[in-house]
Amino acid sequence: MKNLPILPTMGVGSYAIPGWMHLFRQHMREAAAPMDVDEAFEDATRLAIADQVEAGIDIVSDGELRRQRFVYEMYDRISGIARQQRPRKLGVPGYDMAPHFYATEKVSAPDGLGLVKEYEDLARLAPGRNIKIAFPGPLTFASNILPGPHYPSVEPLMDDIIVMLRREVEALRLAGADFIQIDEPGLTFVPERRSLDEAANCINQVTRGLVEHTAVHVCFGNNASRPSSPRGMRRLMGAMEQLETGMLVLEFANREMAELDILAPLSERYNIAAGVVDVKSFHEESAEDVAVRIREVLRYVPADKLTITADCGFSAIPRWLARSKTEAMVAGAKVVRGEL
Repeated sequence: MKNLPILPTMGVGSYAIPGWMHLFRQHMREAAAPMDVDEAFEDATRLAIADQVEAGIDIVSDGELRRQRFVYEMYDRISGIARQQRPRKLGVPGYDMAPHFYATEKVSAPDGLGLVKEYEDLARLAPGRNIKIAFPGPLTFASNILPGPHYPSVEPLMDDIIVMLRREVEALRLAGADFIQIDEPGLTFVPERRSLDEAANCINQVTRGLVEHTAVHVCFGNNASRPSSPRGMRRLMGAMEQLETGMLVLEFANREMAELDILAPLSERYNIAAGVVDVKSFHEESAEDVAVRIREVLRYVPADKLTITADCGFSAIPRWLARSKTEAMVAGAKVVRGEL
């Protein structure tokens, strides 16, 4: 990262989908050819980048608009899995409507997960900008794949998922990616009765040796603005303190800035990106709302170790609201920066 101000700002990863893109996705498979799809996704990505740049964001993402819910399209790139019947198709959106799979043979991604192209496109579309790429970690991937009938248990399945993701990280580094974020809502509910120590080790096998270039995002889920697990962060301290990464990206605004005191010990080891914008609420924060939250965080985290961000990605809210919240985040950071 170059020429960053104190209290730099960034989104978590995903950005709001333009209204027309929702229509395009509905008809994409039957009405669009590959070139049409590429053009639409690039146009949407350009808008996501433009919104961030116009707002004054310091570290830009591509908005993850080539994916659905930050991960689902990636399963299309994985061999060795088959789709399960969803337990529910009707009614309000929820986690029980998400795609789920089971392993039919060894799980792998022979051609990668598409992240290198996402990174290269972002670098091309945001030249000269500080940029980052984010993708789901092994716990989150594994939460949607059952081991059978190929694997006797979840452990060998997890081993293969870790290998797949580690290769992706190494490919991103070779492509020039300097800031790679692992998104792990899966850490907050730890699937298959896995211990927090085991969960931390799974993440560490993906990030090991790349502390200066990686961050881990821990949140409580954001499917249709709803969490997936109990929203206490303190219970996760044992795992977070073991993570081999340079930055923790954590959710606070939606939790009314609770448990900020955990940041004091965490910031001794990690840089902290604190969520001070609530992406699960339609309330439009003002610059002063954000500034108040930043001042609270600064009671526990030195300013030179703090990055300002949102609780989670912006994909579950409309674009006008994402723009408003992004602008408030940047303006709030500027207010507090002027007080230091």
